[in-house]
Amino acid sequence: MRKFFEILSTSLKMALEEFRLNKLRTFLSLFGITIGIFCIIGVLATVNSLKKNVENDINSLGTNSIFIDRWEYKPGSEWWKLIKRPPVLFDEMKLLKPRVSSASAMAFKISSNENVQYGDNTISGTSLLGISSEFPDIQTVEIQDGRMFQQSDYDRGTNTAVIGYTLAEELFGDPERAMGKMVDLKGKKALVIGLMKKQGQSMIDMWNFDNALLLPFGFLRTIVREKNANPVIIVKAKDNAPTAQLKDQLTSAMRSIRKLKPSEEDNYSLNDIEPMKQATESIFSGINIGGWAIAGLSLIVGMFGVANIMFVTVRERTSQIGLKKAIGAKRRTIMMEFLMESAFLCILGGAMGILMVFILTKILGYFLPFPIFISVDIMVLAVSICIVIGILAGIIPASIAAKMDPVVAIRST
Repeated sequence: MRKFFEILSTSLKMALEEFRLNKLRTFLSLFGITIGIFCIIGVLATVNSLKKNVENDINSLGTNSIFIDRWEYKPGSEWWKLIKRPPVLFDEMKLLKPRVSSASAMAFKISSNENVQYGDNTISGTSLLGISSEFPDIQTVEIQDGRMFQQSDYDRGTNTAVIGYTLAEELFGDPERAMGKMVDLKGKKALVIGLMKKQGQSMIDMWNFDNALLLPFGFLRTIVREKNANPVIIVKAKDNAPTAQLKDQLTSAMRSIRKLKPSEEDNYSLNDIEPMKQATESIFSGINIGGWAIAGLSLIVGMFGVANIMFVTVRERTSQIGLKKAIGAKRRTIMMEFLMESAFLCILGGAMGILMVFILTKILGYFLPFPIFISVDIMVLAVSICIVIGILAGIIPASIAAKMDPVVAIRST
């Protein structure tokens, strides 16, 4: 073991000495490794960070929730068929509740983009979300100031509103000033009783609470028509109830409520987040493959560059190799020295690539809506790739050095 560490130390010193004595030559030869590692780590770090952010956004929709809608939440849906379906209705949700024992909560939501006005300030295209009483039990709504709706607000459809942080900022300048203000919605007044906490930018813009105005369903129904306001029934499963069981109960109940014959197709969709997750996996897998393809070409070029350095190094140290073999150095010792030196050179090139990625993450962090992080797994992968590339690049020069005749090597100049 002691001998191994001595060889390791010697190889590291030789690699650093090679870089010190021939900076430009070594840098140019290692540049392919640097670019390859930069591509791999850059793509993996960015994609993993983006994927983590998207998965968090998807999970925030509810991992055990079913969305009953006329539309299917998956790519390739035949919208020209789906548009002929009848929209789901609030009255259907009331009939659905007692028939689904696997549900812990059930809510109704409608939405519309309308102008919101306060004084002379008008914000166009604001998302108005009309919700029923159990919506907060399914989707977390964090209140910074004021309160959430009470049961009486839902029952009577009061003209109250809970406002998003960014929307309050745009309407009133200071979000804290929103409480108690009356806003105008298509000629109807709504009293702001609550301010939601700032949510921040999200890749999945399903709720976008920061720019939304929450209203009791009964009140928003007086502003827009229920059927034309993207109605959705959201059902949350009990903790011990499988999603498949909940779907079976919902299918049976919805078919019964809509009086569908056994031969008729469902005229509604039961959507969960699984198709979104699968689509996400497919997209990110494709991006990763592209990154690996680009990086692979750079690494091959870099490998030839490192191999060239090692061939030159073997030629320059021929007499030293002969002397070592003359005093008893074994073939495997010589070979290991050169393989480790080659690996260290690649690690050095990879370190430059990682440094470039680190700088890039700091720059992109100012522009992207999510933080980019370089995980330990990615760092370990980068070092492993450098070691493998180094061994492959150095194996032929190391073999040539190990097989040299000591007498011939010592006599060479």
